Amino acid sequence: AYLTMALGAGSVTPMQMVSAYSVFANGGYRINPWLITKVTEQRGNKVLVETQTPVLDESARAIAPRNAFIMESLLQEVNRSGTAASAQRELKRPDLYGKTGTTNDAMDAGFAGFQPTLAAVTWIGYDTPRKLGDRETGGGLSLPVWIRFMEQALKNVPVTEPSAPEGVINSGGEWFYNEYVKGAG
Repeated sequence: AYLTMALGAGSVTPMQMVSAYSVFANGGYRINPWLITKVTEQRGNKVLVETQTPVLDESARAIAPRNAFIMESLLQEVNRSGTAASAQRELKRPDLYGKTGTTNDAMDAGFAGFQPTLAAVTWIGYDTPRKLGDRETGGGLSLPVWIRFMEQALKNVPVTEPSAPEGVINSGGEWFYNEYVKGAG
């Protein structure tokens, strides 16, 4: 009913956005995001509460694995040579994926991204909407915050790049669904 939704005309919260991006990070599974992974007593010796990673089964599948993989490939390119290239350059990791975003009139600036083990969204704006400034963008405001967060969060996390699932093939450096390779699409 609203064709402009495909261009980002809708309104979402950062939590809704991270929930959506985590589907790509999880190979097509949807899980509810959590903010706190562990609470310890003040010295850190005793764990009081710890969030368990959910078991992924087909009941949690939101999209096909090949759709998630192709989307990952597109979002990885944004971090390789697009508006978020500073993420890979500064963090020196190829396993980063994401997308910058700036609303009309620079009222909001965001970055939604992930590494296969962690999805995070940064958003900058005012509670009562007003312009951030004529030259402000998601890549200039929100991406640096995301990079600083991921710098700490991924400190001891090994680089992980997913392998292509069944039904996807690389031809000439481009990923295709098997049925659309060599001009068949």
